[in-house]
Amino acid sequence: MTAMASTKAPAPATTNVSLLTDDDLYLFNEGSHYKLYDKLGAHEMTVDGATGACFAVWAPDAVHVSVMGDFNGWNKSSHQLSPRGNSGIWQGFVAGVARGAHYKFHVVSRMHGYEVDKADPFGLYHEIPPRTASILWNLDYAWHDASWMETRAARNRLDAPMSIYEMHLASWARLPEEGGRALTYRELAPRLAEYVQRMGFTHVELLPVMEHPFGGSWGYQVTGYFAPTSRFGSPQDLMFLVDTLHQHGIGVILDWVPSHFPNDEHGPGYFDGTHLYEHLDPRQRIHPDWNSLIFNYGRNEVRSFLLSSALYWIEKYHIDGLRVDAVASMLYLDYSRKSGEWIANEYGGRENLPAISFLRRMNEVIYKHHPDVQTIAEESTAWPMVSRPTHVGGLGFGLKWDMGWMHDSLEYFHQDPVHRKYHHDRLTFRGVYAFHENFVLPLSHDEVVHGKGSLLSQMPGDDWQKFANLRLLYGYMYGQPGKKLLFMGCEFAQWRQWTHEESLDWHLTKFAPHAGMQNWVAALNHAYTAEPALHARDCDPAGFEWVDCHDAPGSILSLLRKGGDDQILVVFNMTPVPRYNYRIGVPAGGFWREILNSDAADYGGSGMGNLGGLIAEPTPFHGRPHSLSLTLPPLAAVFLKSPAGGSHGG
Repeated sequence: MTAMASTKAPAPATTNVSLLTDDDLYLFNEGSHYKLYDKLGAHEMTVDGATGACFAVWAPDAVHVSVMGDFNGWNKSSHQLSPRGNSGIWQGFVAGVARGAHYKFHVVSRMHGYEVDKADPFGLYHEIPPRTASILWNLDYAWHDASWMETRAARNRLDAPMSIYEMHLASWARLPEEGGRALTYRELAPRLAEYVQRMGFTHVELLPVMEHPFGGSWGYQVTGYFAPTSRFGSPQDLMFLVDTLHQHGIGVILDWVPSHFPNDEHGPGYFDGTHLYEHLDPRQRIHPDWNSLIFNYGRNEVRSFLLSSALYWIEKYHIDGLRVDAVASMLYLDYSRKSGEWIANEYGGRENLPAISFLRRMNEVIYKHHPDVQTIAEESTAWPMVSRPTHVGGLGFGLKWDMGWMHDSLEYFHQDPVHRKYHHDRLTFRGVYAFHENFVLPLSHDEVVHGKGSLLSQMPGDDWQKFANLRLLYGYMYGQPGKKLLFMGCEFAQWRQWTHEESLDWHLTKFAPHAGMQNWVAALNHAYTAEPALHARDCDPAGFEWVDCHDAPGSILSLLRKGGDDQILVVFNMTPVPRYNYRIGVPAGGFWREILNSDAADYGGSGMGNLGGLIAEPTPFHGRPHSLSLTLPPLAAVFLKSPAGGSHGG
């Protein structure tokens, strides 16, 4: 947006009116205002019979702040705002401004006469990048998801199934007949809802939808913490997408990025000629990995800003969960920094105490106001008790990504099967810590970018073995305790690495191996959801038991998942060699039904299996009173369900 100043400066055209009460100012300055989006920014209102907009912005080191826009010819001085006491907030009412008006704040700093045109940090809607003006808007929308909202608590519980389809809006599907443009929110809604429902996923996780200048950041460099990106439509259009998913029984999780923000001039950085939202010292201000700015979590007003943003998406957009990005970079003062490049905390340690305090407060506030949602931490270190309540010393998240499982599993599956016996501990080590946190097992977008290739291309062997290995990897993920996350395109085994500027290769689903993979993921999802033994104790050690984790020479693992009256035996053959009459101890006699087999012909396998199941023999094995003599297909996962009413624990 090019701001053209008028040659004449009209008389001031604002009225000193604000939505902010004294209590609002107190809570804002205290760091405990959670609904600033209703007070700061731009809001339609009527004053003395005149309709217009009330503008309010925080700029404590400014000497002048004005609002300029298409309603005043982008005049930088005609509509001056007034300071609200010593709060640092500038406010004013402009008559005649209507929904859809484009605007910015012109800020003149007391620091060296610095002047800048800023987008509204609390803007509800912004121009399509690379244009940067904010747009006066409201959030009126008639929701139709009452049934979902009434049952959301049960769907988001830790004992409920949670299988997450992670996706990037711009590259899920594009329209080649229209120049390859991305689908809008409204175009995406019915297609995505039908597909995700058919595939059996319980939740969709969207890479950040908040407004961002650079599409190549995938949304992780946010400037608009209260605005969905206008690339795909209006705020109401995003609401329609969420609403549609809810009506199809699908939850919606948003990636949210309180860890850093870009240094684009129109954004929050150096807002009033001072480092207002970010730290002053570059050793605390600059994120070394992304050259972006780091929020000053110790500043109360910044805490109010971020807490309000977190609650905003839950309250205004009916979002069911927030996945908080890059938590590790918030927790450690020396994150990605060398000696001498960071400042220790007041006790001489590396822990970022204000960030820790902020994260705890964030989770407390979210769960207090919305106990039926989930917060999920992307935290890549061994920080203790990330997903434990704050009153016992935890950070208070509901769930945490298990990055260790992801790295160990992919490292194992990268190995040629002939060498896997030497890496068996990669699979068994998780048993040591599997219930230290409430885990999500992620195979995310990060594993199919930056030269890594697709998951399929990372598998060893010829094409048949690559597909079999990938089916086996997915079977291993769904057999393990923990919630599940799979990035789009992985469910049908896309060959090429994901790129954010192109559509997924949907044409591949016309070919049998890819269609088989898609069928396998759908079967896993449906079984995971239908069988309490596979989900009810995802976060409870009582729901998991190794049967045999010691067969490294055979590269075979077997385990029991338990829930309710049922147990499910899961056996993994990590080699391309079929195993016949492989004996596995089980806790009950009777008929054990084969409910999943990744080698089934429907999934692209060879069709080897156990003919639907078999009867357990009264032959003790593995310390259990009965056993099964199984056929284990090559590079395959087999799931067998215990007899109904069988005499076993769990």
